[in-house]
This record gives sequence, C-alpha cells and structure tokens, in this order.
Amino acid sequence: MPAYHFPKGFLWGTATASHQVEGNNTNNNWHRWEQEGHTLHKAGLAADWWGGRWREDMDRAAETHQNTHRFSIEWSRIQPTPDRWDEDALDRYRVMARGMTERGLMPMVTLHHFTDPLWLYEKCGWDDVSVVGLFEKYVRKVVEALREYVTYWITINEPNIYALSGYVAGDFPTCAGGDRGLNVAMRVMANMLRGHAAAYKAIHEIQPEARVGYALHYRPMVAARPWFPLDAIMRNIQYNGINMAFPSAISTGVMKSPVGNVSIPEAKGLQDYLGLNYYSVDTVKFDLSNAKELFGKRYYPENSDFSTTKFIANIPEGLFDSIKWINKTYPGTPILITENGVEDDQDAMRPRYLAQHLHQVWRAVNFNWPVKGYYHWSLVDNFEWERGWSQRFGLWGLDIDTQARTRRKSVDLYSDICEENGISDEMVKKYCPEVYEKIFHP
Repeated sequence: MPAYHFPKGFLWGTATASHQVEGNNTNNNWHRWEQEGHTLHKAGLAADWWGGRWREDMDRAAETHQNTHRFSIEWSRIQPTPDRWDEDALDRYRVMARGMTERGLMPMVTLHHFTDPLWLYEKCGWDDVSVVGLFEKYVRKVVEALREYVTYWITINEPNIYALSGYVAGDFPTCAGGDRGLNVAMRVMANMLRGHAAAYKAIHEIQPEARVGYALHYRPMVAARPWFPLDAIMRNIQYNGINMAFPSAISTGVMKSPVGNVSIPEAKGLQDYLGLNYYSVDTVKFDLSNAKELFGKRYYPENSDFSTTKFIANIPEGLFDSIKWINKTYPGTPILITENGVEDDQDAMRPRYLAQHLHQVWRAVNFNWPVKGYYHWSLVDNFEWERGWSQRFGLWGLDIDTQARTRRKSVDLYSDICEENGISDEMVKKYCPEVYEKIFHP
C-alpha cells in the first residue's frame, strides 16, 4: 500500500508542560495571575500529574506506540524559596523520568516553560540580569538529579512568546510592579539568551553527552497585499520582531530587535539542535490603528480551515517552510518538531491537521533535511494559559471535574502512524478521507 515512511529511529511523542498538567502549582507567577482574574479559568487540579496520574497517561503514550515524551520541570517546586531546595520534589521528577524510560519513552526535559517562582517574580524575574545566575544554579540542580535518565534538554520554551505576550500584549504575568513595553520585552529576551547560554554550558559541563537546545515558536508570515509596500514592510517588521531575536543571537552573537541590537557573544552557536514549535501562518497588513503591534495586523484569511475557536488555521505548508528556513539558517543542525497541534474539542479537524502536517515533515525528510522527531501538542487536554480550559489540544480528552480521560479518534490515528513509522493511504482514508487527494495525489 502507498505510504510515506520516516527514517529508522525517528522520535514519535507528545509534549506537556508542568503548570498545564500537574495541578495545584500554587507557588508560581501563573497561579497568582489566575487568582487576580487575568485568565478565563484557573488551572486547579489540571490533569493531576502531581497527584500521580502521569503514570496512566504515560501508559497510554507507550501503549499507542510513542517512543518519547517531552515534559517540563517546575522551578517553583524545586526551589520554593531562594535559600531552599526541595529534594522531595526533585525525587518526584526523577521518578517521573525513570517511569518514562521504563515504558520505553525517552524523556525530553524543558527547564523553563513560562512559569517563574513567586520569589523570582517579585524581584522582577527575567527583567533583571541577576536571573541568569539564579537560572544556572537551578539548571545545575535539576541536571545533576535527572542525568541518569535524561540526555535531551530544552533550556527555555518559546522565549519570544514569554517576552512579547507578557511585556507587550499583557496576556502573561510580568515581574511584579515592573514596566512593560517593547523595550522591556527585548531586555527580557536578552536575559533569556544569557540564561540559555549559561544553562547550555552548565549542562555540558555536568553531562558532556547531553543534547541541548531551546524551543522556538516560529510564525511564518505573508503580506496581505504583496504589491502594497506598507504591507510588505509591516510583514517584515512583525516577522523579525516575533521570530528573529533568539535565532539571530545564536547565529551571530548579536540579538537583533526592532528597538536596537544587543551584543550577546556568549550565545553564539550554542545549540545542539533546534526545537521548532509550529502551529500556523499569519497574514499581515498595515493597520494605522494598531499601534500596540507596530501598526501591523496579523490575521487568518476568512476562507481558512479553522480550529474550533479560530485560534489556529490549518496551513500545513507553513511547517515545511519553517523547516526549510531552519535548514538554510543552520545547515546540518538537527531539527526536532517540539510542538505541533490544534485545539479541537470535537476532534473533527485534528486528524486532517495531523496527517497533513506530518506529510509536510516527511517532505522535508525526503529532502534529506535533518528532522529527527515530532512531538504532538498535546497528550491530554491541559490548561492553556490565559485561555484557560476554553481550548482542547489533547489527543485524549479530559473532564476536569472527574479527571476522566476520553479516547479521541486522533489517538488511534497517531498510534497507527507511530507504529508504522509513517503515514499510509489506508490511515488517511480511514481517519481523514477529506484530505486524501491532498496527501496521496491521484
């Protein structure tokens, strides 16, 4: 039967983050942000991983032929106060990592995924350069504890989203009582680059065989009217402002930003792979009324294939273009798709989104570009930050009142893909026949 197969040893997994699945994370900036009423809902018990239900979810991952899982460590649990380390919390994460390996799942660990300890938040967090040394100490503590089970590390998840969503858009918590604005966001991003560099060096000092990278939220963009100069200019400003700060510093040692360049020579070349978080493509046009976003408006065309709340448009070719950009920018550098998925409580769009995007990953692999793995966001429905429980990204559904999991049909599609190490025409005909001809051309 016709099929698109991936290289032997390809990594097939799902991704989660501590605050989004653990539950009762009450000592970080996001918990306070929720209590202050800035989010649609509160995380509460989340998926109850801290209560032990990670075990049954990892059973599900293993039983459906995944071979890896990406999860994150909660800094506020490891270091609840500046002068205290919680060895019991570290041991819980050690048990979690061991549990994954025992199930045949290679653990990939994210060391910072949007949340900061309250004590750090109250002293202005990533807006103060002192955070670099504090982050390095925390990283050393975690790596020493988990090195027996973990070799793949993500230092920081989506630093661009952390900085811009907090200090420009105002959707994420920023340092308590601190300033906001694009200048501050870029200062925060520069400190995150310094933190990444310090963490990278510390991890390799402790564990020379480690593979260390970061996860970039990458947004391909197109001008709404390519013939109109202001749309093209706005597209370039938005694209560079959102996407290029971290990559430019890794490439050259200079962080490029809309408010001026910053020399960070210690960051140059410090990645063993690049983690790509891809969801969709933005259309950009000039909008004089939108000063908050530098007079550019980003949107999806009205005829897009939309997710449940229109938060995501299904544009699979953008994933191929993103991989192409990485391969051109960092020739030969391994690429891991560290997040890709869609919010879809009815599981109507997810099967075609998944199949079409993986077809684009296969196209990239077929060009001999070094894509080594794919992590679907997410294994189970989880708390989606300022959007609360209004979006459902899980292969498995979650009832937050009963903690019951519901097996969506996408579980079976992804299971078949993982087991086959590829996408067959039978899978597409069975789970998403509406896109058969787009994937398997007649």
